[in-house]
Amino acid sequence: MKTRLSWGLLALLLLGPLSPALAACIVDDTGTRVCTDGSPRIVSLYGAYTEVLWEIGAGDRIVGRTRHDDTVPQLRGVPSVGTGLRPNVEYVLALRPGLVVARAGRAAARAVATLRERGLTVAAFDPRSIDDALGVMERLGVLTGRVAQARELAGRLRAEVGRVRTAVADAPRVRLVYEIRAQPLTVAGTDGLIHDIIVAAGGENAVRVPKKLLTLDVEALLRLDPEVYVIQEGPMNRNPPPLSERPLFRELRAVRAGRVLTVAEREFARPGPGLARAVRTLARFLHPDRVPDRAE
Repeated sequence: MKTRLSWGLLALLLLGPLSPALAACIVDDTGTRVCTDGSPRIVSLYGAYTEVLWEIGAGDRIVGRTRHDDTVPQLRGVPSVGTGLRPNVEYVLALRPGLVVARAGRAAARAVATLRERGLTVAAFDPRSIDDALGVMERLGVLTGRVAQARELAGRLRAEVGRVRTAVADAPRVRLVYEIRAQPLTVAGTDGLIHDIIVAAGGENAVRVPKKLLTLDVEALLRLDPEVYVIQEGPMNRNPPPLSERPLFRELRAVRAGRVLTVAEREFARPGPGLARAVRTLARFLHPDRVPDRAE
């Protein structure tokens, strides 16, 4: 029988005894050991992590957020430090955070490096799957002294996703394309969170390219001819034009059959508390006979 180690226990096993002053340590997705006193002032440079921090009871520690981080109404009065990829470093320093939570990856590498060079404690994460995202939640619980709350949140989401996986386990896979941006046409590849959501919901990503996202010409899309076409709407894809108004898109099987789903980017493309809801929403569209409208 397999045993799943929590990130908190894993930190203890890997890092050994911790000093009283820095009682909470994890290893982030850049391979960096990150330690806090368990009750740090926090600057969050990614809205999804802000949502997680709020859900686990650490929202009152957030003293800075990004310009477009507005999904938690109670935190809209918290000062903005710019964008997640280009924060105002001097402003972040002035807020005296004990922890900065950021995205990892190529686009964010410069910002993370600069903040660390200025002496700030930065935890950076780049979850590529649902399990990765749940692991980030558990590690944020360790850093903020909210271990039990983070485990509860991750466990609840894991169970909700598991119920959907079970419901669609023997259902025929439905081939789909997930549109990230309409212009230029950008779609989800197989290396990323969106792909994992598709699989968990009983779908098959028609785009078999091992990238998080890629641009696609219309001719290539027509060759894929998916059964379902999913359009995300949000900051990366504002006001996408209807497929019926796009040249050649009406030839797609999905459009002809009316199997087009518009979803919220902030729910589907972010490793936050909305992950399980995203899986259920997509599964309900793909397999309405297998998945009830609400979680059991």
